[in-house]
Amino acid sequence: MANVSHRGDMTTHPDVSEMRARYARMLGGRDVALVDGPVFLLGLYCAASPWIVHYTASQPALVTHNLIMGIAIGLLALGFTRAPERMYGLSWAMCAMGVWLIIAPWIVGSGPDRGVIINNVVIGALALLLGLLCAGTAAKSTPRP
Repeated sequence: MANVSHRGDMTTHPDVSEMRARYARMLGGRDVALVDGPVFLLGLYCAASPWIVHYTASQPALVTHNLIMGIAIGLLALGFTRAPERMYGLSWAMCAMGVWLIIAPWIVGSGPDRGVIINNVVIGALALLLGLLCAGTAAKSTPRP
């Protein structure tokens, strides 16, 4: 068994060529990095939007909803960055979350005003668009048999 507990330069690691090949396959050119950051920022904004748009008092159910959805989108973004091979299959879930965010003011909220509706529609549309970009990137980088 190889001693893999060494420190220092990775070029001396016994599996360095295999790790490099796997890393290159996993990243698929790493054009996915252009999507990961905006997805995380969108999740962060979604979670903070009730306080930014000032509807914490008028829409308490929507505050909790957007906080949870923002955290979920942020966790998806972290997953896309940390384990893209496994997580990009969830891109379609982000598309569904985007659609849900668009219709949520009328379902979760109670008599939402124009600012709340515009806020959620923009967040939902961006989530849908970024989810489609993630799904397209995943489909493009998936090896064909």
